[in-house]
Parts: sequence; C-alpha cells; structure tokens
Amino acid sequence: MAVRTVVIPAAGMGTRFLPATRVTPKELLPIYDTPAIQFVIDEATAAGIERVIIVTSRSKPSIEAYASSASTANVAVSVVYQDSPLGLGHAISCARNAVGQEPFAVMLPDEIMGDSSLMKSLIALYDRTGTSSIGLKKVPMSEVSSYGNVEIAGRTDVSPSESAVAINRVIEKPKPSEAVSDLVIIGRYVLTPNVFDHLATIKPSLNGEFQLTDALALLANENQLVGIVSDITRYDTGTPMGLLRAVIEIALGRNDIGPQLNSWLKEKFNK
Repeated sequence: MAVRTVVIPAAGMGTRFLPATRVTPKELLPIYDTPAIQFVIDEATAAGIERVIIVTSRSKPSIEAYASSASTANVAVSVVYQDSPLGLGHAISCARNAVGQEPFAVMLPDEIMGDSSLMKSLIALYDRTGTSSIGLKKVPMSEVSSYGNVEIAGRTDVSPSESAVAINRVIEKPKPSEAVSDLVIIGRYVLTPNVFDHLATIKPSLNGEFQLTDALALLANENQLVGIVSDITRYDTGTPMGLLRAVIEIALGRNDIGPQLNSWLKEKFNK
C-alpha cells in the first residue's frame, strides 16, 4: 500500500521560546517570511504525500486556523487533538483513527530538511521492504545522548549521500558510556500501522511521557525496522538559537533576499 499520509506532531507548548509562544505556536514562528511548519508541509508534498494530519492542542487554536487554509490541489491538511502532553508516542497514537490501517510518515516540525530527498528515500525503502523505515544521521559521540541511538547490522549504499541499514537496537538518549553507535534518529519516519499496537503496549518513561523510540525498539526486536543514513542538510528549530540559524541560512539561500542579506552581513562583520 502506498504511503500517502503524514502525521506532524505539533501539540507542544514551546516553552523554550517564551514569551513569543504565549501568542504564537513555535510551529508558526517564521523562517524569514514562512511559518516553520509550512516547510514541513511543502517537503511532504514534494515527496508525494497527499494527506497531512497535524496533531495539535486545543490550547493552540492558531494551528487549526492555519491548517484550515493550508490545503492545496495536491495535499489535504487537517488536525486532530492531543488533550494531554504525554509525549511523542502518545501524540502519534492520537492520529490512529485518522490514519487508518495504512502505512504513514511522521515528520517532526522542529526539524527542517534542506529538501525532500530523505523523505522520498524512506518511502522508497518502505516500498521495497514493507518495513518501517527511519531517518538516521551520524553525529559526534558527544551529541548522541541528546537523541535516540541505534545499533545497526550491515550497510548498503543507495546513493552517494545515503546508505540503507538494518536496525537491531534502539536506545532513547543513552548515557555516553551506553551509546551503541554514532548514528542517531532524526525526525523523519515511515511506519507500518502495527506501530499503533506497539504504542498501546509501551509504558511511560520516568517523566510520564510515552516515547516513540520505545515502540521503535519493539519493531527492531522483531527485525521490522530499517533506516537510511543520510547527510542531508538539517536545521534544528527546536531551540531559539537553532531557529535563528535556520532563518539566516535559509534566507541566504534565497534569490530574493540572499544577496542583500549576504552583503549586509559582510558589511556588518568587516567593520
């Protein structure tokens, strides 16, 4: 069955961005002149996705208002609600009825990719294997503890910038001494619908949240999880500094504002 649906979890309160997020959800904070979540919707559309389901909170009505005008001839955008902040795994579970019994993608809105190539590769890998597939990136060992970490078995190059791997083990934010590789999970996934059954069985972590990585670990234990190791350009907009860097770098790459911004920066820092 084709992957035609993406779930975008967007129910978080964005406390790192206060006071801005008192009135504007972090997903709608602008990357120059475009809300951050629109980059993710555009990436999904470019990868062939036809339905976008945004998981939001009733305390963020502006997300629903934005979604109501975000549909195009190529993609339909709708929302479902996560009424309690119980983690990423719980947020995805909230989309179960909307997704139905079909494979689906998950795209985290605080990670903006340079293009849609990774999402296309994950969908293609699912099409070949029928197995859940996740995006991976190599990072310095000092950064592994900030992410989900994976142990792999074998690697097959699928392009000059990507390799497909089988995943044996998934660990959520391991201590440096417990890391199993320098590969971490980034916010792009293609999942089979049985992940919902795994999400229904996992227990909350110490902070009371249900982690998607716990469900992915169950898939790995069943030899039902593969990944794409990619060196795609990635902007982490989950922190104010990350958002600022994304604004500057993405604006520099635009034809309409890039040359002007580049000239101003050179003038500013050559004084």
